[in-house]
Amino acid sequence: MRTEFLSSGQNPKVKDLLALREKSSLRREKGLFVLEGRRELCYALDAGFRPAAVFFCPQAAGDGLEELLASLPADCRLYEVSAAVYEKMACRGGTEGVVALVHERRRSLEDLQLRENPLLVVLEGVEKPGNLGAVLRSADASGADAVLLCDPLTDLYNPNLIRASVGAVFTTQVAVATSAEAIAWLKARGIQILSAQLQDSHWYYDVDMTVGTAIVIGTEATGLTAPWRAAADRHVKIPMLGKADSLNASVSAAILLYEAVRQRR
Repeated sequence: MRTEFLSSGQNPKVKDLLALREKSSLRREKGLFVLEGRRELCYALDAGFRPAAVFFCPQAAGDGLEELLASLPADCRLYEVSAAVYEKMACRGGTEGVVALVHERRRSLEDLQLRENPLLVVLEGVEKPGNLGAVLRSADASGADAVLLCDPLTDLYNPNLIRASVGAVFTTQVAVATSAEAIAWLKARGIQILSAQLQDSHWYYDVDMTVGTAIVIGTEATGLTAPWRAAADRHVKIPMLGKADSLNASVSAAILLYEAVRQRR
């Protein structure tokens, strides 16, 4: 593959990448997102994502850069950038000199591959990229089958989300749907719906999670909407022993996921 050298932060290709990083509307229009970091790029490649272009800085790269570049598809464009340009492109340290433009992939509910008695997380109306990234990280770590985003208020390929997930956005199956679609899909497959809420609830450790289970979590500000509360087979709650009456959504997801792991083992 031919490599082009970019030495100016005013280069149109650099400006285009920075615009994609900042604007979700442009990401949707182009079907591309910005991925920062060699580890994240390797996860994306393993999951079948196609990079459109890779920008690399030899001065910031460690060992193994040549092997990574050689593993890229033949139609991926390569750009070597100066240290000054790379510093402008990279949002964080420790990315080992690699930033990429990657084609989006969208999964529907029907695209998900589930094992017997699957374990899923459903997030309704999630709006904070960092929270969603942290939930994806917990879903990956706990071996959850998939994460369903219902009526999301954030972009799945927001750079802050990708960073917070530490690449789990690529290693975890994620599908986007409306709440009505997700409820119907779960009911049709006999997957029990557990809504995380304080009202009319059972302690989470008293509920059987060894069967097919979807853990549903709402926003921290307003919780779950009425359709999810009505659709739930059981309502579950986490003990709150201090002054606060709720936990961060990603913390709640991690606690409930690992209770399912405990029971299944």
